[in-house]
Amino acid sequence: MTKKILIVRTSSLGDLVHMLPAISDIARHVPDARIDWLAEDSFAQIPSWHPAVNEVIRVAHRRWRRNWWSTEVRRERNALEQDLRARQYDIVLDMQALMKSVWLVRMATGVKHGLDWKSAREPLASLFYDVKHRVEFWQPAVTRQRLLAGATFGYQYGGDPDFGLQAFETEARVLRMHEDPYAVIMPSASRDDKLWPEQDWQAVFDVLTEQGLQLKLLAGNKGEVARAEALIAHRSNAIVLPRMDLTEVARCLAAARLMVGLDSGLTHLCAALGRPTVGIYKASTPVRTPLVGSGFTASLGDRGQSPSRDVVLAAVAQALATG
Repeated sequence: MTKKILIVRTSSLGDLVHMLPAISDIARHVPDARIDWLAEDSFAQIPSWHPAVNEVIRVAHRRWRRNWWSTEVRRERNALEQDLRARQYDIVLDMQALMKSVWLVRMATGVKHGLDWKSAREPLASLFYDVKHRVEFWQPAVTRQRLLAGATFGYQYGGDPDFGLQAFETEARVLRMHEDPYAVIMPSASRDDKLWPEQDWQAVFDVLTEQGLQLKLLAGNKGEVARAEALIAHRSNAIVLPRMDLTEVARCLAAARLMVGLDSGLTHLCAALGRPTVGIYKASTPVRTPLVGSGFTASLGDRGQSPSRDVVLAAVAQALATG
């Protein structure tokens, strides 16, 4: 008999990437699972990549909160609530454990599962679940999500994490045959305290250039574009990539020789795609969010402890050696 499941994990980019192995586990251990996923509109492409996800239900909370009580936003919120209430799920699993996710969980019909008081990032969220699960907090995010899914559906997960992104590798093999080899660089971040010194980036660029690699830099807003352009001034083998949607970025990452990036959702995506990935942590800790993937990964630095140039260059050398 088909088991209808609603997964609630709306944001952010890296968190949705970390969710994907749990979806693979559910599909493997729950016969005839029909999995829907409620996700923020701007990240909805990520769950759509996984072959086990039946439908992605979009929520626009980030946009709505700017005009929460406007007529249009109220209409959209009511439409989402009516849609969720009309669906009959067997299990509603909140993988976020925040009050903003509980607001959505309460709209849905089904037995509601989530983290208990001691496990949830916002403990009050646990009061709204029918079934509560204990998952120790200080574990890698991928592990926590796999443990929560296993506790909910009554199985013990095992094996390496499967992100369900194999289709990108099939496309990437073709792209690598037609493009010069390149490295993807993510030098920008949402906060200035995550940035890495320009002279250290230049040292990394020099090594990659010596290896015959083109450099493709990712940037989002105008400030990030300006920073990236300044970093590659006078480098003929480097470009700042135009703004792309997430699927286009994933295709680019999947065909890359390697990636070197600050701790960002896109850096985690590259690791999940199985590409050699070097991550630079300065304002966050890799204890909870290390890079995870089937290829070489290096999660360097920690909160308040920037990795040195030599440490990053050593990791880059290892990434290049993996082939």
